[in-house]
Amino acid sequence: MPTKCYLDISPPLQLQNNQLVSSLRTLPIMKRKTSDQPSSATPPSSPHQTLHSTSKLNSIFPSIKPRNILKNSPQIPTKTSLDWVPLNIGKIELYLPLTFPTGQTFRWKETGPLQYTGVIGPHLVSLKQLENGDVGYYFHHTDCEESARLALFDFLNLGISLSDVWEEFKVSDLRFCELARHLEGARVLRQDPFECLIQFICSSNNNIGRITKMVDFVSSLGKYSGSVGGFDFHEFPELNRAKYIIGTVDALQSKRFGGVQWLAALRKLDLKEAVDALATLPGVGPKVAACIALFSLDQHHAIPVDTHVWQIATQYLIPELAGTRLTPKLCSHVADAFVSKYGKYAGWAQTLLFIAELPSQKAILGSSLGDGEKIKSAKPKKGKRGCKTMAIK
Repeated sequence: MPTKCYLDISPPLQLQNNQLVSSLRTLPIMKRKTSDQPSSATPPSSPHQTLHSTSKLNSIFPSIKPRNILKNSPQIPTKTSLDWVPLNIGKIELYLPLTFPTGQTFRWKETGPLQYTGVIGPHLVSLKQLENGDVGYYFHHTDCEESARLALFDFLNLGISLSDVWEEFKVSDLRFCELARHLEGARVLRQDPFECLIQFICSSNNNIGRITKMVDFVSSLGKYSGSVGGFDFHEFPELNRAKYIIGTVDALQSKRFGGVQWLAALRKLDLKEAVDALATLPGVGPKVAACIALFSLDQHHAIPVDTHVWQIATQYLIPELAGTRLTPKLCSHVADAFVSKYGKYAGWAQTLLFIAELPSQKAILGSSLGDGEKIKSAKPKKGKRGCKTMAIK
């Protein structure tokens, strides 16, 4: 099936212009089809795998040393296998409903019960929460299953043990300790920086529906990968194909070595340097920069601050500022408060606390924790189940 192209029917789109939304309303983005059989389209070779950089916060918060949970990973299945291949990590390390539909990415679709499908580089893959709590994966299209598997593990950030990180959080925060019992498996993804950048530029001042339409449109400019669950999937377009993101693409193309390599290189910088660099791009403010840093640049202590995070912070971390108005200066104060409390993986803690405030989760937690009950942050007493007594340094 040829790649869909809307260049002749839509005027140039600017993401910070109301014309974008009205233009998108007429586009048949991600239209469901009657068949979910995969296409025979052949994807290109796998992308270069970028290694994680070592955060300079290691010297400040040395107590967190998460395991690499890939050591006992499963062998590559043959292409003739139609079974779900287990990741062998369990629900405590990855629970799909608390990872994909919570605002980290807008490119993955729910294609079945507890099943999500998306494209990682040239690989079309589905993930499913299995009955035993594990997560299974299946590659619909790929030229090389080994490359696809490495890309999947990298995307899921499986080099970091979520349970180890959370154990450290539980030590210093009784509220987190209690929430973690009900929201286990809320993992932070490691996305492609360019994809993440474009998605969160789309997210500025928009609701989920509009963000999804915008991201679907940009994605449709890429190479067609196949159809799963009635949804069409595409590789994310290359930089020169995403020309509708006016200003941002031009700025990226002017960067040394090209925009994609420039973005990838930000993984090697300190958080402030990475955020400052991202802020040179049109459409990227402090919150968008922090989201990109956290979800794609290995800046695990980045804190995207908005009114929701501000409410969390003033309720549990800096109550003395409750009732005051959020300002740019206070945004930095909020980020510092999270890092002081949770250390070099503060962004992972903030992600869970943010998810706990979503309406869908508050409805569940209300019955589990008691309606209206507020669990204040405090160090757990010695001997409390699931919580250690040493503190994060």
